[in-house]
Amino acid sequence: MTTLDQLLPGQRGQIVQIDGVDGIASRLREMGFIPGEAVEYLRRAPLGGPVKCSIHGCRIAVRGGEARRVLVQPIG
Repeated sequence: MTTLDQLLPGQRGQIVQIDGVDGIASRLREMGFIPGEAVEYLRRAPLGGPVKCSIHGCRIAVRGGEARRVLVQPIG
């Protein structure tokens, strides 16, 4: 198991859990980061910027700290 920000570009993972019970964790769930869903890591912005990923057919950018809260099981 790893975190979303540690996947390689083009790699997919299945969401296992979201760490925390605060507003950020709630917002991630509202955006579709729900345990059991598949997410694809697309790329990271230059200079450690946001992580761009694809979930439910939508491209979403999340901050690195937020991506570290999404625990995933790599697929394939």
